[in-house]
Amino acid sequence: MKRSMSAAAAAAVLAGLVTAAGPAAAAEAKCTPKIQVLGHLAPDTYVPDSAPAQGVLALGAGNLSVGVSGHKPVYWTDTRLHLVPLADATRTGEVIAVNRSGLMLGRVTGESGYLFTYRAGDAAVTQLPGSGRPDIEADVNDAGYVVSTTAQGVGTVWKDGLKVRELPLPADSGPGTRVRMITAVNTAGDVLGLAEQDYEVPETGRHEWWNYPLIWPADGSPARALAPSGGGGFQDSYVQDMDESGRVVGYDWLGPWHEYKPFVWTPPHTGPASSPGVLNTHPYGTFEAISPTTGVSVGTAKFHPESQTLPDQAQLWPGSGPVLALPRLSPNGASTAEAVSDRDRVGGSAVNAKGKLRPVVWTCASKQAYLPQQ
Repeated sequence: MKRSMSAAAAAAVLAGLVTAAGPAAAAEAKCTPKIQVLGHLAPDTYVPDSAPAQGVLALGAGNLSVGVSGHKPVYWTDTRLHLVPLADATRTGEVIAVNRSGLMLGRVTGESGYLFTYRAGDAAVTQLPGSGRPDIEADVNDAGYVVSTTAQGVGTVWKDGLKVRELPLPADSGPGTRVRMITAVNTAGDVLGLAEQDYEVPETGRHEWWNYPLIWPADGSPARALAPSGGGGFQDSYVQDMDESGRVVGYDWLGPWHEYKPFVWTPPHTGPASSPGVLNTHPYGTFEAISPTTGVSVGTAKFHPESQTLPDQAQLWPGSGPVLALPRLSPNGASTAEAVSDRDRVGGSAVNAKGKLRPVVWTCASKQAYLPQQ
């Protein structure tokens, strides 16, 4: 049964995304710089520029990591693997986010996919109503609010397994505009996403489309647009994550040519996005995540998949200076970075000396990051 709300109540819900918990302490815990290889399931074959079968996608408190292994939604305590119990064990999926209290957010992929929440020890997952898209992006904050889009492309907020409100587009949105994806929510309750305008100009019959990033402020005020990093059409601005200060990271993607460039949008978001550039050994790169309070961004340095001079490599940007590389698991093995914590842990995937893909965590990652010699 769906729950309806008045406009005033809806505004209160968005304000309720604010949690009383303060930001995580930035002080670095004692650790040893290394690449932890986590428990894994088959298959573990690495296929460039495709959805990975293995990888850490988000980092929780302590030694908790979440992600995918053998195309199954899983989590790890230290290096020990745990399967998320789906009602149909043959389904594929991944855990894409986790908050500080251990509430996990995942998705079941394939036909009739859906979002779910789960806590370690629960007998089953909680399916979120109306979330039927297999490729859906989503996030959860420390207050337990989940943000994403429905199967119809409507920005939506859930709490305790119930839909509690929708995230409207700006009033001045043009014809054919929809919420393409919702990618992040921070502790304050600011929501990050991407709008897409796709329509045919009546006078000319010309088909046009472009996209731009949006932020829905935690105070319930209307969504506001960020200046896109790209120029529209084939050039997309993918905003991926947002920290507690409102700094946004993502990348510009020139689709037909597989060209990626990392970008950063800084508060108050009145100017254009800026880029620190790419890793000096690769022509392209992404930012996939930013730490909550320490300003560290991570992603992957890339070549075009059909002309790889070097394999992809996990990269880290401290917030100033050049983009740095994270060490590979094997000298010629590809690697990716998908998550970063205030405790200087970076999660992702890496290919070992036998050519097998493994979920990994770089501990004391900033101490391992380096500028490659050209």
